[in-house]
Amino acid sequence: MHDDLIARARTWLAEDPDPDTRDELAKLIEAGDITELEARFSGTLQFGTAGLRGELGAGPMRMNRSVVIRAAAGLAAYLKKQGQGTGTVVIGYDARHKSTDFARDTAAVMTGAGLRAVVLPRPLPTPVLAFAIRHLNAVAGVEVTASHNPPRDNGYKVYLGDGSQIVPPADTGIAAEIQAITTLHDVPRPDTGWETLDDTVLEAYLARTDAVLSPTSPRTARTVYTAMHGVGRDTLLAAFARAGFPAPVLVTEQADPDPDFPTVAFPNPEEPGAMDLSFAKARETDPDLIIANDPDADRCAAAVKDDGAWRMLRGDEVGSLLAAHLVRRGATGVFAESIVSSSLLGRIAEKAGLPYEETLTGFKWIARVDGLRYGYEEALGYCVDPDGVRDKDGITAALLITELASVLKEEGRTLLDLLDDLAVEHGLHATDQLSVRVQDLSVIAAAMRRLREQPPTELAGLPVTRAEDLTQGTDTLPPTDGLRYTLTGARVIVRPSGTEPKLKCYLEVVVPVATHADLPAARARAAETLAAIKRDLSAAAGI
Repeated sequence: MHDDLIARARTWLAEDPDPDTRDELAKLIEAGDITELEARFSGTLQFGTAGLRGELGAGPMRMNRSVVIRAAAGLAAYLKKQGQGTGTVVIGYDARHKSTDFARDTAAVMTGAGLRAVVLPRPLPTPVLAFAIRHLNAVAGVEVTASHNPPRDNGYKVYLGDGSQIVPPADTGIAAEIQAITTLHDVPRPDTGWETLDDTVLEAYLARTDAVLSPTSPRTARTVYTAMHGVGRDTLLAAFARAGFPAPVLVTEQADPDPDFPTVAFPNPEEPGAMDLSFAKARETDPDLIIANDPDADRCAAAVKDDGAWRMLRGDEVGSLLAAHLVRRGATGVFAESIVSSSLLGRIAEKAGLPYEETLTGFKWIARVDGLRYGYEEALGYCVDPDGVRDKDGITAALLITELASVLKEEGRTLLDLLDDLAVEHGLHATDQLSVRVQDLSVIAAAMRRLREQPPTELAGLPVTRAEDLTQGTDTLPPTDGLRYTLTGARVIVRPSGTEPKLKCYLEVVVPVATHADLPAARARAAETLAAIKRDLSAAAGI
């Protein structure tokens, strides 16, 4: 058994093109570290609808050059089978460890396979790559990024020529081609032949960012901005300068790209502590709002002053604010969101007489909605220019929320005032999340199994009026691993995360509000109900 493991590790070692991971693996083999070798050779990183994402290191269960070369070769083979074997593949990358290597390997594999490979000029936001695919009429795009994962991770995100991330059956088609590669020696990787782009594509992207704003809107809101050690700063500053907003005040400790993310435990604005330096800068400079991007700048967070203290707005709050702003500006087209996001968007769309759609989780689904005008997801993702970027875009979302803050500022109001108005008009939609990070993925499977076998009949004293197992699909949704409970005045969705070892439970409570004076009591009631649902759901799931 162990002999077989060592033999597989030696075979992998013989093919590994990276001196760093070769050295790492050679030491593990030499030390006879069976536990660590088993962890790395227990299978292969699965290529799915999020592409690949995992911890950096040697072996098929880690992110490394060998795994990336196989993924690129599989994608090239898939494109050939689709009759696109001579098309353009555009490649972008972030500033994480090994991202440049993974981008270069991908370009080499595509060139060797007869495709035309073009690489973005330097680490740039993921939305610039998503834009470039359609702008350059490419057949596919690859973004090397692990988004907001921990520093030790990297990832590989694949888009097809429509500029959206892959969905089934493309993912299984590509995975099958990756599986078919027996040895890296069969994958041609020339040293040259691809093109590194100049700034023309970035300029074209920036020119489009102007289009998300109303030509006559005020541009007065003052911001503090953090790039969270990622790649967003230069692109966001250029977009804000073009728009004529005051230059954002930078959180300098987090402004430069740094793959070690030294000031945060997790480089995700949603994680506790990630926004602390931004809040400190805001206390110094008293801006109208704080804007944060995640490391690859496809997400956008906003924070506001609430009773003298800074707090981050939830993704659902920003999602509703942007929707209300677009409605006021006379937007037409479909408003869409994923099932885990607040149902307030549907109410706003309905009142405005606009079509509305719900999709599965992820922008790979939201971006595919026919006639999409605006789409959002509660995890800080907003698509405000679907004709330019068919994915979430933290740069254009930052422009739009700053435009809204400017409009309200001219009226002597704030984003919080508008949230209050929406609550009175449509009911207070309060959302929260119960998120459990695990070391052992079987904990998640056990929780899902327990909820399927013994679904709760009530949560927080509210009867469950409908329990749906989403693996069966619904009239409007394809099958997915998730559970949805409809309660009187509340909703709960439970699903395993697609990108992290987490079980995620999304909670929403809707409380009717007659007047602005009733808001404090409604908020207290909503908070109490959300806390009780969390408690009861934890017990039901055994977590």
